[in-house]
Amino acid sequence: MKDRRLIIILSILSLFVIALYLLYGLSFDNWRYPLSLRLPRLLAFVLTSVTIAFSTMIFQTITNNRILTPSIMGFDALYVFIQTLIVFFLGSANVLVSNKIMNFILSTLLMMGSGILFYQIVFRKSKDNILFLLLLGSVLSTFFRSITSFLQFIIDPDEFFVIQNRMFASFAQINTELILIVLIVLLFLYPFVADDFKYYDVIALGRDHAINLGVPYSRMIKKSILLVTILISLSTALVGPITFLGMIVVNLARERLEGYYHRTLLVTSTLLSILFIVGGQFLVERIFQFRTTIGVIINFFGGLYFIFILLKENRI
Repeated sequence: MKDRRLIIILSILSLFVIALYLLYGLSFDNWRYPLSLRLPRLLAFVLTSVTIAFSTMIFQTITNNRILTPSIMGFDALYVFIQTLIVFFLGSANVLVSNKIMNFILSTLLMMGSGILFYQIVFRKSKDNILFLLLLGSVLSTFFRSITSFLQFIIDPDEFFVIQNRMFASFAQINTELILIVLIVLLFLYPFVADDFKYYDVIALGRDHAINLGVPYSRMIKKSILLVTILISLSTALVGPITFLGMIVVNLARERLEGYYHRTLLVTSTLLSILFIVGGQFLVERIFQFRTTIGVIINFFGGLYFIFILLKENRI
């Protein structure tokens, strides 16, 4: 009952923030054009909220660790690395860079292909060793960032400006055609994961308990890694890397919910993510007048929350 009440409250708050973002500053004379710009952005906010909340929730469940996020796998660093390679070798005038649709498709395919190939190989050798996966992901993340920094140091300054625009989340410049692609992919993925929530409820108890209770643990871990790869690829290619958003919303949802059902956790995390993204973008546009970005705001408060969780866990 308490969980249902929480979801209702978050739904009302989300609708209020959405209405505030859509209707602020509109009048009967000038509502058509601003609304035509805000509605596609709002859909992008919702899609990003779903992908980030879902991927972080799954990743924390299979690793049994609340402070980890899919960024530990190095996908944010891989995204910037791929963008840097494309600009470095092809130039900013190339159609694969200047055309947002082609750049989106190429980046997503490369991230998905690299992630799927690598983690499939890792899991065959590590036999579901999550700690080995996290260690290797951290090493590769550092590796990608090091090479990216080197390439950005020697690249032309004008080309570097193009890369820099892709290093930070940009909710204010979203192509509607990209949103359609992401929506199609998510709708295509849903039938393949709709029945897996019951398994995640058991996997959260731990590896040994999940195996003893009949969960196909190895298959679910591999499937989850592939799913996280796709979701992070979509969100990162759509709005850029946002490190701490998933950790914030999923942990807040876990603290406020009494139950352990992942369907409820996903809904709550998604609603919280919508509040953060839509509310944050409203502040960026109306309060800060675009002097900062939503990525900076989320990462700042996310870093503080991350430190708070670490100190809280140490006290326990």
